[in-house]
Amino acid sequence: MLPYARPEQRLLPVPTTESRAFWTGGEQGHLLIYRCRSCRHWFHPPAPACFRCRSLDVGPEPVSGRGRIAAFTVNRQPWIPTFPPPYLVAMVEIAEEPDVRVVSNVVDLPLDDAKVGLEVAVFFEQWDDLWLPLFRPAGSGSARGSR
Repeated sequence: MLPYARPEQRLLPVPTTESRAFWTGGEQGHLLIYRCRSCRHWFHPPAPACFRCRSLDVGPEPVSGRGRIAAFTVNRQPWIPTFPPPYLVAMVEIAEEPDVRVVSNVVDLPLDDAKVGLEVAVFFEQWDDLWLPLFRPAGSGSARGSR
């Protein structure tokens, strides 16, 4: 298993009313993505209305936590003093609706093995009352739960 940053090394989000479920769903082992109850489409980032049909009947629902890398970059710059490079930042398209993408880190993957289309699964890193969704190659560990 390759090392990755401990929670105290990451910049932590400040959840909003809409994003709170995304940042706390990991406590129950769920990646929660907003879904419109009118047109049934998923969307991310969370918002108070569906951008497709404008319905206000939206809310977080669990997804499988599986997806594919749609795009990625290897950060080699020390932007965050407590989060040393190199590390992989990826746009992960969720299995339920590939045009919905989550930006996160992909860990437990040699940087040279990263590629578009690689299947990944979510897991969660807990920090206080937040559960950060991270991804690793599918099949390399549990798709749910903390490290």
